[in-house]
This record gives sequence, C-alpha cells and structure tokens, in this order.
Amino acid sequence: MAGVAAMVATACGGTNTPTSTDVGQGSLTGAGATFPGPFYDKAFLDYSIKYPQVKVNYQAVGSGAGIQQFIKKTVDFGASDVPMGATDIASAGGDSALTQIPTTLGVVSVAFNVKGVDKLNLDPDTLAGIFLGKIKNWNDPKIAAINSGTMLPNKAITVVHRSDGSGTTFHFTDYMSKISADWKSTVGTAKSVKWPTGVGASGNQAVAQAITSTDGAVGYVELAYVVQTGMKQAALKNANGKFVQASIDAATAAAGTNTSVSPTNYSITNAACDACYPIAGFSWVMLYTSYSDAAKGKAVVNLFKWLVTDGQSDSQDLQYAPLPAAVQQLALSNLKAIKAGGSPVLG
Repeated sequence: MAGVAAMVATACGGTNTPTSTDVGQGSLTGAGATFPGPFYDKAFLDYSIKYPQVKVNYQAVGSGAGIQQFIKKTVDFGASDVPMGATDIASAGGDSALTQIPTTLGVVSVAFNVKGVDKLNLDPDTLAGIFLGKIKNWNDPKIAAINSGTMLPNKAITVVHRSDGSGTTFHFTDYMSKISADWKSTVGTAKSVKWPTGVGASGNQAVAQAITSTDGAVGYVELAYVVQTGMKQAALKNANGKFVQASIDAATAAAGTNTSVSPTNYSITNAACDACYPIAGFSWVMLYTSYSDAAKGKAVVNLFKWLVTDGQSDSQDLQYAPLPAAVQQLALSNLKAIKAGGSPVLG
C-alpha cells in the first residue's frame, strides 16, 4: 500500500524561488487511487524537500474510497483513476463545487506467475476467456495457439483481481467491455464489479503480492508494481493486431489517440495504433473550487501546479508517462477555477 507523509512548502534563496507566502502553507490531506501511488510518493517527497513548510499526507486507499472521502470533505483533495461521474459530483455539491485535473498517465499490466514460462501472448479472446473463468488451464489450446514454442504447463489458472473500489479495475474493465461482448453484458465497466472467477486483494500492491506468491496466477496491476516486484507481464494483442507489452512509450502512444481529454472524455483503452498498449489511462485528482483557509487553498493549488509541470520529471523512472502538452494545459486551466479565502490563486 502506497502512502506518504511529506513536508511541503518554501525553499530559500534565488530570485525565482517562491517564498512561503507564494506557495501557501498548512497541513494537506489526500486519499484515493493506488494506481499513481509510487509516483505520488516520490513527487510529494521531492516537493517536501523543495518547500518544507507545507505538510502533505496522501493515503492510497483506492479510487472509490478516495471519492467518498472527498464527498464527505474529510480530505483536502481526492484521487481517482476515473473522474467523478454525475452522481458523485452531485453528492459533492455540484459542478461548481469542484474541479478535476489529470496528474499522470499509466498502464495496467497483465502480470503472471507460471513456473517455467517467461513470455506470454494474450489476445482479446484468451484474455476475456481467462477472466470470465472459461479458460481454466494454462495449456488450454486457445492460449497455446498464440504462444508457439512456449511449453505451457497443465496447471490451473488462478485469477487475481481487486476486491476494493478501484480505478485500476475501471481501466481494466473498460478495456474488457470494448473487446468482449460477453464481458460487457455479464460483468461491465465499473470501479467495482461482480467477478466471475478468481480471488480478490485490496490495492495494487496486494494484488502484486498475491500473484508473486501463487504459481499459476494472473492478474492486472499498474506497471510500476510489476517493475518493483520483478513480475513477468504478458504482451497483449492491440486493436491493430500487434502484441505489445506495457511501457511508458506504449502509454504515450495510446494517449496520442485522444486529443481532447476531459473529465467526460478520458478513455484511451483499446487505442488503435501499432505501438499502442491497450490498457492505458490517466489518473486524476479532485479539488474543491473554494478553500476558506487562504493559506491552505494556495498550498493545494501550488502543489498541483508543480505536480503537472516540473513534477512530471519524477514520472518516467517510476514507469509513468509524462502528461502530453494538451493534457497538461487542461490541468493548469482547471486549477484557475480554485479560490482560496475568496480570491483566485492563479491569474
């Protein structure tokens, strides 16, 4: 479980360095998605070094829980891998009460642990069959047909999925609903679904741990967790018929197919290009448009202004892709809606 308590605020020296008054001050709390957890951990720590007078505590409890805490106003910001929908927005006070900004771009890997198998191809038919519980063994003829030369064992498949409300699950099920009519009609797309098969774990890290400890397991996790644990990941057949593994470049390619990203137009799964990885997505934060505490409101805005600009430098080493320029501009534009102590923070 990713989590960070970082001290954040002003640095000293230099005519271009903001003062504590410029960036605000106070103790900020946030909660939500585990998908961007490693990136947030590193970025918030770096911000703390640069501006040590603001405290930021982010708890990676899952997108669903993050949205609920944001609605209940128990945090200063929420985080989710899918923007809030109409029902949740209404519960939070309506469109005028909040703004949503994209913060990073990641990919959902299909990780596996099958003794003796180092490489694995999965196409839409086999992936759907496995997660629907219809393909039960690793040596199933459908899997063997697209893995020529690989010795697949006669071993039962153990599907590992999220048990909590999860934006990672949303990205995964969004893709599955696009490539399988059976999935779309029986499981659907949501942060939390009724799984046809498998065992559940709460959070990306717990899913990764379950896969690594179970011979025959397969599940979906954000790429950063695959790299951290050294797990193997499958190459997925994309919309152009190419087998592609999750990577920063493949996420960037997928993002390039949606040139008008917004909180209502955010899906980039099953993107059609040769280099595209099919399960990629943005992660978002939800911010209030009014903070009565002027110093805290200023701190929130400046934190996320930094995160979507200079803070993107932390992303690639952690297996996240920097925000495309147009998406970065969307984030900066939405930040202008926020007032602190009754006054706009950004011009």
